[in-house]
Amino acid sequence: MLNNFIVCLEAVLPMFILMVIGICVRRGKLLTRDEVRKLNHMVFVVFFPLMMFENLYGADIKDALNVKLIIFGVACVLGVFFISMPVVFRIEKNSQSRGAMIQAIYRSNFVIMGIPVAMNIYGRGNLAVTAMMVAIIVPLYNVMAVITLETFRKGKLKPWRIVKSVLTNPLIIGAFAGIISVVFNIRLPGILESVASDMAGVATPMALIILGASFDFQSLGRTARNTVVCVIARLVIVPGLCLSLAAYLGFRGIDFVTLVAMLAAPTAVSSFTMAEDMGSDGELAGNCVIFSSAAACFTMFLWLFIFKNIGVF
Repeated sequence: MLNNFIVCLEAVLPMFILMVIGICVRRGKLLTRDEVRKLNHMVFVVFFPLMMFENLYGADIKDALNVKLIIFGVACVLGVFFISMPVVFRIEKNSQSRGAMIQAIYRSNFVIMGIPVAMNIYGRGNLAVTAMMVAIIVPLYNVMAVITLETFRKGKLKPWRIVKSVLTNPLIIGAFAGIISVVFNIRLPGILESVASDMAGVATPMALIILGASFDFQSLGRTARNTVVCVIARLVIVPGLCLSLAAYLGFRGIDFVTLVAMLAAPTAVSSFTMAEDMGSDGELAGNCVIFSSAAACFTMFLWLFIFKNIGVF
């Protein structure tokens, strides 16, 4: 059991430390709020696409493409989405807040706080399955977010806007480039491989430091009740139900850890940006990101420890 404890601690503790460094950077006024926002955009547009590419580049497509895992992951996201709607309808009357809550519950921070967990357990060279899942789930998140937020602000759904949000997403572009390199056996010159690898390695630590630097624990205010509901649903109820089902259905090893990365991660940072841009409750969305991210270091450790002791991975 002690060995299992250490494995799970090593998977989560580096994330916690990097986020604390980010908090210290912000408290030390080394970065302004505007600089944090610009750095976050740079990581999303430059470093994360390269990380997605790197994780798929040179991988065996047969190993990366696990159809059963992908179907289960998609089913979980859709199931959480549709089940959360009537629950949110019962506890919240404001349309903008409803949209923000639904998005906070189903949309996880798979990339920033999910992939590091899988990487810390299995290493950077064994994330092809996880990267392929990201390539499927992130577009699904985007499509559902546009539909949800447009619907609850009583806007008109524009199919082209949905298509554009998927096709222009830097993560999808990076993953698609990686898949193309695998399918057509394209190899980069050695110097470019080295540069891509170095830049991909920057993505996760930089993103976690920036996430810590963006924390503002004094912003809870009027959204306290709804924030607590969303955080509990996102970090406790969703992973509890979905991961138990995954273990029962026989998912093991990197497949199961990929599901932990997707289902037990906190609310996606991008959900705040989309809520702000699309006239939803931006304050609530931001608080869900902040407080779920802070709590996730502990809840993800607990889920990993529980299932590690069961022998699932």
